[in-house]
Amino acid sequence: MTIRVFLVDDQELVRAGFRMLIDSQPDLSVIGEAGDGQEAVAALGRTEADVVLMDVRMPRMDGVEATGLIAGREDAPRVIVLTTFDLDEYAFAAIRAGAAAFLLKDARPEDLLTAIRTVHAGDSVVAPSTTRRLLEHFAAAAPATAGPALEGRLETLTEREREVLTLVGRGLSNTEIAETFVVAEATVKTHVGRLLAKTGSRDRVQLVVLAYETGLVGR
Repeated sequence: MTIRVFLVDDQELVRAGFRMLIDSQPDLSVIGEAGDGQEAVAALGRTEADVVLMDVRMPRMDGVEATGLIAGREDAPRVIVLTTFDLDEYAFAAIRAGAAAFLLKDARPEDLLTAIRTVHAGDSVVAPSTTRRLLEHFAAAAPATAGPALEGRLETLTEREREVLTLVGRGLSNTEIAETFVVAEATVKTHVGRLLAKTGSRDRVQLVVLAYETGLVGR
């Protein structure tokens, strides 16, 4: 199955480079592009994409607002936020808005291609050092205690589910968590599924953000 990719960047040359790289892969295809967030939101209402490569800083509507509008739709495509700015609070805001991954534009081509395939498979790219540093940076700057709304999202979790959430927040894979608790990987997947449902999180990245914001990780 071909993964349909939509490009959003205000620099035409950047989009052309991404298009050449992506279209060189037998399982990937660029099916559309936009020069700003407003154009992207409108176009993605008519175009069925699987993955969106989203720039952060653009005219008219930035990538943060566009990501929130796109991610809130039913059967929404997965969004990968791309930026030239490491530790960019705009990128962090985009992740909170529903992006499934964060990558710097100077990432290796193979890392970008892997990210596209990973998020399309339903996983989230949370392990790369840029994403880890991004989350740690804002966790350090956040208040020492979480607000009641955030704490309330953890109230229904069992002790084991809190432990799993903590390890997810630290970037461990399901396989690594299974090895830590000496359980089957299927058991971990069940725990993660319950965490998503109980906390109202969209995906694994949202769980990582929640783990930081509630102080389970990063304090």
